[in-house]
Amino acid sequence: MKFKTNVGFNHIRGDIFGGITAGIVALPLALAFGVQSGLGAIAGLYGAIALGIVAAIFGGTPSQISGPTGPMTVVSSLVVLRATQSAGSLDEAYGTIIGIFLLAGGVLLVFGLLKLGTYIRYIPYPVVSGFMSGIGVIIIILQIFPFMGQASPKTILKVFEELPKALGQINWDAVVVASTTIAIIYIFPRITRAVPSALVALILITLLANWANLQVPLIGDIPKGLPELKIDEIHFQALGIGAVIQLALTLALLGAIDSLLTSVIADNVTKTKHHSNQELIGQGLGNMTAAAIGGLPGAGATMRTLVNINSGGKTGLSGVIHGLLLLAILLGLGPYASMIPLSVLSGILITVGIGIIDYKGLRHIRQVPRADAVVMLLVLGLTVFVDLIQAVAAGLILASILFMKQMSDQVSRQVRILPLRDYKEDVKWDDEVIPPEIADKIYVKHFDGPIFFGFAPAFQEIALKLPDIRVVIFRMKRVPYIDQTGLYAMEEVIKDLEKRHIAVVFTGLRDQPERMLRRINIIPGLVPDHYCFKNFRECVDWIERELTDKNLDEMHRFFDELGDKDRRLIPRFRL
Repeated sequence: MKFKTNVGFNHIRGDIFGGITAGIVALPLALAFGVQSGLGAIAGLYGAIALGIVAAIFGGTPSQISGPTGPMTVVSSLVVLRATQSAGSLDEAYGTIIGIFLLAGGVLLVFGLLKLGTYIRYIPYPVVSGFMSGIGVIIIILQIFPFMGQASPKTILKVFEELPKALGQINWDAVVVASTTIAIIYIFPRITRAVPSALVALILITLLANWANLQVPLIGDIPKGLPELKIDEIHFQALGIGAVIQLALTLALLGAIDSLLTSVIADNVTKTKHHSNQELIGQGLGNMTAAAIGGLPGAGATMRTLVNINSGGKTGLSGVIHGLLLLAILLGLGPYASMIPLSVLSGILITVGIGIIDYKGLRHIRQVPRADAVVMLLVLGLTVFVDLIQAVAAGLILASILFMKQMSDQVSRQVRILPLRDYKEDVKWDDEVIPPEIADKIYVKHFDGPIFFGFAPAFQEIALKLPDIRVVIFRMKRVPYIDQTGLYAMEEVIKDLEKRHIAVVFTGLRDQPERMLRRINIIPGLVPDHYCFKNFRECVDWIERELTDKNLDEMHRFFDELGDKDRRLIPRFRL
């Protein structure tokens, strides 16, 4: 068996431990997502097993762990709801549901074969932020009723409509169980992180609830043995072809976004480079396999992937082991899982929803450009109350229109965006004179237009392409505008360079970019004020003093006057 990895089999021990740990983390989540979808806990477990194994073998992110996720489960529950309402019962709609899941996997596979994976990263940050926060809000709202020990309405509006009646029928045993579950999940990591807190809560609260004979709803019977193929049950009679295609496309687009965002996070941690199109192929095959056995669709799971990486997992072998562990649990512990209270799973899902919300984007909502804030809030609202795909489409359209409006206000001529070039080929400007004694120690990055969502992906690659240098100069005098995506891309690049002990300095900052950089504390939080220069000549003179023997006493005095925070950000020019 050939795994998609560049590190070989020298890390088998780490892969085994990473896969086992990720599998333990995945167990309660798979059960919870299955219940929330409306297909039952077993569907979540089947999905985690099939997708976890197949995507690990055929995917393009070696350390990634795949399975049902919060966003994918929200859409899956929508598929179940619409098909069931149309057919009249879940049994009648079941063939259509798994058919849509299978079709979604096929669409993902086609995305990968057509090499569309590289285009996903051009979605503006406010759209992704609003979308993910909306998903988190949906998960939390849909768990209000299970938190109180009652079956949840299937739509957000129904939850609010029926909430007054539900408040008069609270099951206090369920409230205690769910509240204690949430408390354990947040408190237990302060004691130890050796065991996943969600698993501790699942086992401990289940044992206590059954021992105390609490009157709370349980998961119920879980099928025993290996899953059976459901291919012969597939049909599309419950919904029209238009609805089938729309729902499958929604799942596929969300699966692509969810998976590739996790791949980027894995790259940042492991300092590797994933293969976007191969990852979509793996996710497509994995989702098709999951659907074929009646499992939930899913995507790359951020939390499980980070657990795997931190536990030593580096190759696709860890993902396979994660899936095999879940299969072993299914075969050996299925009867015991039927005793798990639904309110325990509700508590777990509430923490998942809280974790999905983008607090960074919300925290900066008053600091980022107003257009970006409007886009984020619009997408968030549409995601929660209207439709996920319509939310993303509206966000993309509005972001593009507002960007064009900003450019018409900022510049009177068409701005040309230069592609990120290899450092040896970067173009010099007329005023750019660099003393030869420091020329090999600095790199000058020129920006010839706005730093916005269309430019950010290429810009983020800069930290990986730079040679062994001491200082990077960002020439900003031709940058009239920077949006939220560009700000966060800038932040990530500076942090990556800082880890390599490379200093970043700005020259020629204009009003809007400098204002935005200060609002989210890139200046002076990451780049001190004295690293910002009005013109290139002043910047080079300062760097020349720091990198040569000129004015040595002055340099020592400068370093002595710095506070601890500023000193930490400055590379060790003299070792």
